[in-house]
Amino acid sequence: MLSRRHIRLKVMQSLYSYFSTNEDNVPVAERAMLKHIDAVVELNLVIIALLIELVKYADNFYEDSKNKHLPSAEDLNPNRRFADNHLISVIRKDNALMDRVSKVSGIWIKNDHDIIRKLFKALFESELYTKYISSQEAGVDVDQRFIVNALNEIILSNELVHHILEERSIYWIDDLPFVSTIIMGQIKAEESLNPSLVFKDESDKTFALELFRSTINNNKEYEQIIVRFSNNWELDRIAIMDQLFLKMAFTEILYMEDLPIKVSMNEYIEISKYYGSAKSKLFVNGLLDNAVKTFAKEGEIKKTGRGLV
Repeated sequence: MLSRRHIRLKVMQSLYSYFSTNEDNVPVAERAMLKHIDAVVELNLVIIALLIELVKYADNFYEDSKNKHLPSAEDLNPNRRFADNHLISVIRKDNALMDRVSKVSGIWIKNDHDIIRKLFKALFESELYTKYISSQEAGVDVDQRFIVNALNEIILSNELVHHILEERSIYWIDDLPFVSTIIMGQIKAEESLNPSLVFKDESDKTFALELFRSTINNNKEYEQIIVRFSNNWELDRIAIMDQLFLKMAFTEILYMEDLPIKVSMNEYIEISKYYGSAKSKLFVNGLLDNAVKTFAKEGEIKKTGRGLV
């Protein structure tokens, strides 16, 4: 389910927590990290649950409108295109998926925010919704495109949705962009939305654990390297997140023989753009470039197989 970049991000979050709390029990921290990574599957289900709850609310809204004191023709014959959306129908017929969704849907219905009503109102009053229900275009692709656009433009950009997710997990807002990308990719490819195991295969889990353990075990060595290649700056002058990007990169470059140097460098330079300061990219790029050139000359870097690419 997760790409290697997503795994790096989850390991980074866990390492930040580990170093921030001065934790010294690595096995316990590893288990916490794996549980933290598994929570991505729960977030996936939570997003699908939000869609289902919105459709349930729409069903009730259409029925309640018929019982108004003076219902209009539109009230009596509502346009049910959203409630009968093909994608939603497929989800609701997937018993295994709906069973999993039902176990997490409480996040949306058992709170004091009235989020489903507010979100449906925003959707119902949007130009996107109006165009969709009035369009003469029909087909699975039209229904899929509407759901993707609704998620992008209205549902997952809603501040109250973000607030509720953050109440459940402080990491879910960071996870939301790539989990929503996964869901939208599955929708466009007409794949099942029932989330699979968080790791695509055992090698990805091994990668996560090795990256986590080695960064912790070699922390002091990496701090010395950072000081060496930052013109002997003291560590407290260097942002904690920048140090973390560099330490993880050193683990991959110095201890993971099958990973290409260029891949590791590019990954952490890219991650630093989004999770560091405005100057992080330049700092991480410059220090890694100098360190790799020096280590290569000194014979410190040993790569095999794919790592030689």
